[in-house]
Amino acid sequence: MARNEEKAQSMLYRFREAQAAELGLLKPKERRPYLASDCTNVREAEKWRQQILREISRKVSKIQD
Repeated sequence: MARNEEKAQSMLYRFREAQAAELGLLKPKERRPYLASDCTNVREAEKWRQQILREISRKVSKIQD
């Protein structure tokens, strides 16, 4: 029975998230630029760089385990 309850909670979560997006309460997710040359802002470039470093370190630690 818990499985159906989990599905309902998931559906409610998706509905509430879509509702918040319509109201403008959530920021749209930004996609990382495919090419580094597409980034013109230093702050934004640093943000993407940090994200890449985090992903690499997670994957390396997963391989080493």
